[in-house]
Amino acid sequence: MSSTDIWAWVRDTHGELAEAGHHRLAQAVIDLPGHATDGRNAQLDATYPEALAAARALGLPWVELYLRHWRLQNLLNKRQQGEAALTEAVSLLEYAHREETAGCPQSVCTVQDFAICHARIDGPGYVAERIAVLDETLERIEPARACFDCLTREYSDALEDDDRADEALAYLDAAAARMRAAGQQPSLSFGLARVGSLHLLGRYEDALTATDEAEKAHLTRGLELDDDDRRSLGLCRARSLAALGRAAEAVAQLPSAEDADEYADLRARWAETAETLAGLGALPNDAELGTRLARWAGYLDSVGSHRPCLDLLLIAGRLATARGARTVARALADSAERKVTALRRTDGVAEQVAEVRAAADALPAPELPVPAAELLPWLAERSERLHAEHAEHAEHAEHAEHAEDGDAAHPHQDLEADTDLVAEAAEQCPDSTDLVLSLASLLGALGLARAAADLMWRRLESDPADAYLPNVLASALIEARDGDGVRRLADRLAVDRPGDAHWTRARWAEAEGRWAEVAEECAAIIALHPDRINTRRLWAKAAAELGDHAGVQRLFEEILVHALPDGEAAGPEEAHRTVQPPDLWGLIVAATANRDWAAVRGAAARLGMEFEAEEGPIDEEWQVISVRVTAANGSHLDLPAIRTGPATARILPVTGDDVPVNHGDTVVFEPSLLEPQPQSEEELEHWSPLFGMVTLLDPAGFTTYWIDGASPGQEAWAALRDELRAQGYGIWAYSGDLYRVTDPGGGESLPGLYAAVGIPPLASAADADALLTRLTAAWEHPLAWPDLAEAAGTDTAPHRDTVERYGL
Repeated sequence: MSSTDIWAWVRDTHGELAEAGHHRLAQAVIDLPGHATDGRNAQLDATYPEALAAARALGLPWVELYLRHWRLQNLLNKRQQGEAALTEAVSLLEYAHREETAGCPQSVCTVQDFAICHARIDGPGYVAERIAVLDETLERIEPARACFDCLTREYSDALEDDDRADEALAYLDAAAARMRAAGQQPSLSFGLARVGSLHLLGRYEDALTATDEAEKAHLTRGLELDDDDRRSLGLCRARSLAALGRAAEAVAQLPSAEDADEYADLRARWAETAETLAGLGALPNDAELGTRLARWAGYLDSVGSHRPCLDLLLIAGRLATARGARTVARALADSAERKVTALRRTDGVAEQVAEVRAAADALPAPELPVPAAELLPWLAERSERLHAEHAEHAEHAEHAEHAEDGDAAHPHQDLEADTDLVAEAAEQCPDSTDLVLSLASLLGALGLARAAADLMWRRLESDPADAYLPNVLASALIEARDGDGVRRLADRLAVDRPGDAHWTRARWAEAEGRWAEVAEECAAIIALHPDRINTRRLWAKAAAELGDHAGVQRLFEEILVHALPDGEAAGPEEAHRTVQPPDLWGLIVAATANRDWAAVRGAAARLGMEFEAEEGPIDEEWQVISVRVTAANGSHLDLPAIRTGPATARILPVTGDDVPVNHGDTVVFEPSLLEPQPQSEEELEHWSPLFGMVTLLDPAGFTTYWIDGASPGQEAWAALRDELRAQGYGIWAYSGDLYRVTDPGGGESLPGLYAAVGIPPLASAADADALLTRLTAAWEHPLAWPDLAEAAGTDTAPHRDTVERYGL
């Protein structure tokens, strides 16, 4: 194997790890690049920590480098992180140049990570550094290597950031010629990079042609388009079509706003295209669009992607000004001015910020319908009136024989117009905390959490004794992902209100998933205020995330002790001090995991539940449900199960090694629906409630082996299934009507059967092999189970022969 062939190394490494018994790490080596590049962030986050720990424990620096690179690619590209990923980018570049990793074929890719990270922070500001490191690296690698493609694209991006799109295009074309001469075809991403250069040069028709050519070249190489490819191609076409004024075609190609919500790498060009389409009247320039762009900009702000954040703020600011949203436009201008100070290079962009500021400030202030001090009651009264009118209208529409679909729509409430009114009232009544809080709430609803926080900071400085304001400010800071602001607020509160300081830190740790820290902060609060209820609820959540079921049970039992007695009157401000159904369910789940059946029964009784037996474990048959589990690769699987109690279920399918539960296992689940119950009776007939697995309670001990081959027909299959189950085995078919195998006699396809057999703990592989052999002896076409035969110590040759002859 050539040391430069990364994928040959991956295949060899996967095989070596699997052969050595490190199956989960071997699978992670295969899965991680796909998770990273396709934006499967949850699966990557689930897989990466265990894989990295395993690579380090086994002393495999090349594997560690590989895993860290692909995670960093995800952080930089799919999550668009800047300064948030800088420490890891610098660390990995250093790690890649150590003696033990210098020969790794993935080591050169850390240069790309380093360049992308600085492009996210301030692409134009770091052009010289990016080009220098890329120049040095490109001189050392051959055009035939896949990383030549990647690094070339990064080089062209740097040239574009330096306003040298013509040089970028020429550089790409020269590099493509070198790659083809070396036998390497440019990737689809390479082709789309060329489309980007053409677009910057204003050659929009050529960009459309180049998009088609890139797609055709990809397909000609025998490669398929995945969803990520289709989104990228559609966005490239939409961008060019919009620039050409072909609005309807552009809208048809533009990925959905929901796609852009999910995949951060789409957002910059989506926003640019949306601005163009809004100018053409093909896309509504409304508060919904403005809120979406503001939230995207807020995310980029929180991860230190300063230049992309500023670009998005400018688009959002221009659109807000165009629709007359004065307060929103001014808040966006404030954010843009703050972002400029984070850049190394401001030529051109500083002038754009000044233009947005001037346009926002030029918008007229609204005329208040009532005196400023009376505005909030007036808005509340208007809202109630509109809701009443809406309810009456909806009732009439429901009874109208020919009601239009849109008749029952909710009355339009212009949040941006209301924000302008409240902002004007707040300027006229600068001492009104109520107006400030209302304005902050509206700004937060419009995606401007940082602006809301800044507003409340100013109010807190002028009224430091306000007891309520810090809690609202903390919420805004957390929504804005402003960790520095949260720490500043907590430090301020620690002087006179230490409990509130700990609560602020606990909420921030919760938002970041730092559960051990959540528990520590909550413990500190309880030490100061032993009767706190909500603190225990948050602590219980952290304990559950940490797998501390005993701690969860203790905390919910303490809630029952400190809560107001049942039936005791409590005002709205004390509602949190009463026992809530989630408290009782939380106790049930934790006590079930701890096998404290008396506690389970006690909490269930308070919910009105009754059981067949009065004491002991609860093991009944209630209904078929689905339990969501997380596979070894981080993906979610929804497994059918029989609910056996308030929070327990017995798994039905026989599963593979990558699934943490198997047939017959009893699991504890969280009894809150992961998906809503359908409304129609037809859907309800085929629906089963879906819950999330908490922990394995009682493993049944089944071992899985797979059988494969031609289907014997429904009658023979049913007989096999019934006999296996009668003897205590599990059996679960995974093949459907589309699964076909090849008839070796005539070459025609036959219906196939692929199933998992679960061997009970008291049976051996030899027992299972003998049983299957006897039960299928009369079948016209044999089944194959080579792994089971090998485990049983019987001849595997007939099974491998079946695999080959039937094309299994």
